[in-house]
Amino acid sequence: MKKKSSTAKWSETETQAWIGLVKAQQHLLDKVEEELKKAGFPQLNWYDVLWELESAKDGSLRLNDIGKKVILDKHNVTRLVQRLESEGLVSRSQCPVDGRGIFACITDKGKKLRRQMWKVYEKVVRENFLCKYNKKELNEFRNFIERIQASGLSDSV
Repeated sequence: MKKKSSTAKWSETETQAWIGLVKAQQHLLDKVEEELKKAGFPQLNWYDVLWELESAKDGSLRLNDIGKKVILDKHNVTRLVQRLESEGLVSRSQCPVDGRGIFACITDKGKKLRRQMWKVYEKVVRENFLCKYNKKELNEFRNFIERIQASGLSDSV
């Protein structure tokens, strides 16, 4: 495949591919948010932080590492973790090695909420994305994403 110069004007196909990707992603996230709200759950960024904590080796991460890992809004992670703590979903503690660092650790209550939210999240993604494609198409899509990540974005994606 021939690469285009980074200064070349975008073609109509390139423009529509980019706009389509961004709009599709935003539409899907908006739908997840809407369904979480209908089910009485907090916003998707709560799920995002709880997922990263639960996925961590010991259920805890430094706050700055959470900010690097979450897939949604990376701003105000500290404030979000404070809200999660006030709801009993996480606990915070000082880093024993570096007094400036703060760790967040998911609680059992946080794990329970994340699992409940997942039922809604998974259903929306399955009905609005996954069911639209067969296994071969999903593998192709995954390959496209891996190519984007391999282009240097993998550290932030």
